[in-house]
Amino acid sequence: MAYDEIKWRKRFNYRSDITLTLTHLTRETKEMSSVEVLIKILNEQKIIGSSNSGFIHGSNTAVCFQDAPQYGVAQNINHEKTYREELGNKVRYSHNGLVFLKSYVFKKGGRPVIYEKLEVAKEMLHEDEWWRIVNYDLSNKENIIDWTHEREWRVKGDFEFSLSQPYIILGNTSDYNEFMNKAPEEVKNTIAGITSIVTLIK
Repeated sequence: MAYDEIKWRKRFNYRSDITLTLTHLTRETKEMSSVEVLIKILNEQKIIGSSNSGFIHGSNTAVCFQDAPQYGVAQNINHEKTYREELGNKVRYSHNGLVFLKSYVFKKGGRPVIYEKLEVAKEMLHEDEWWRIVNYDLSNKENIIDWTHEREWRVKGDFEFSLSQPYIILGNTSDYNEFMNKAPEEVKNTIAGITSIVTLIK
């Protein structure tokens, strides 16, 4: 018997540490709140690829996702808040975002990143594929480089999607109210759903 999609999906029913979905978290800008950024993405049905200030290598941009269940995404958000100073004080993402089925992102070119020492990975891959590299180095106890807790996936360039595909996550009541007040009715009526992770965020 072939290992088909039905059997593949069933496997996830017996695991609490893996998921069928991928999460992209938004962040605020000088002009917009993270909820407004989320609404802009939904209106345009596109996530613009980013160079992410040095985290994405090579000349290509990419869109980043986390391959983690909701409680894992929430733990990553809490970690970012708690250890922001140690992480360089950079706000990389908020507690608001979009969630897509993993199979949908895969069909649009999304793949797990390659965790490896940067110089080793660059020898392995053509420069046009360097967007897939996440630096990983445990050799120096005084300078550990490890982002594997995010189980990151990336899509090269921009990520265009149908509005019916994502459901969204919102981190608190204020964000929910902002979304409901500002999002167009077409968006609210078309997206797959809304989930609050307020009980998981510290």
